Amino acid sequence: MNLILLQNRLGHNFRNVGLLQQALTHRSYSKLNNERLEFVGDSALNCIIAFMLFDRYKEIDEGNLSRVRANLVKQQSLYEIAEMINLSQFLKLGEGEWKSGGSHRPSILADTLEAIFGAVFLDSGFDIARDVVYALYSPFIKNIGPKTLDKDAKTLLQEYLQARKISLPKYNVIATHGVAHNQEFEVECLIPKLDIRVFGAGISRRTGEQEAAKVALEKIKKHLKNHLCH
Repeated sequence: MNLILLQNRLGHNFRNVGLLQQALTHRSYSKLNNERLEFVGDSALNCIIAFMLFDRYKEIDEGNLSRVRANLVKQQSLYEIAEMINLSQFLKLGEGEWKSGGSHRPSILADTLEAIFGAVFLDSGFDIARDVVYALYSPFIKNIGPKTLDKDAKTLLQEYLQARKISLPKYNVIATHGVAHNQEFEVECLIPKLDIRVFGAGISRRTGEQEAAKVALEKIKKHLKNHLCH
């Protein structure tokens, strides 16, 4: 197991590598597992994301900040980050979990990533843990804005089309680039009735779809603006 590679992907070199090893250990593998570190990581992550949103969006109220944070710390978001750094190859799982596909189970990967955040916090403190979280979350933060709050681009586009009884867009992956742990997905978004075919790219299919939806929304807004001006 190449923990140097994982530390490079995290952007943090552990002083106590034992903490990282424990963070990667599932309860099916050993009694000394990552559950307690996951408990710490969950609290640290919520605090760090709260600070990030508080600092970035000064005009958003407490209720909406809470909804945005919930969207960022949910299992799906953690799972996508875990997939981005190819965390599955570093897991320590019992034989039964390996055979049942546990290394790619979203819940296990999400919990392990939280345990890693807890390990970083215990290893080097809050500021370093914040830097690690900020770096890993940067591709996801850019899809959130003060106007959208917890609604992502795909949701906003869907709501716009449904309100006008237009068929929902179709998303297709048209290409992938890079190696397994550092891939980029090119995705097209098709809305035939509006004669829209646009493209987006991201670190996962989901983020690629979000980028394509964002471009589609911008194209629709531009069309409406031009229409109103004439």
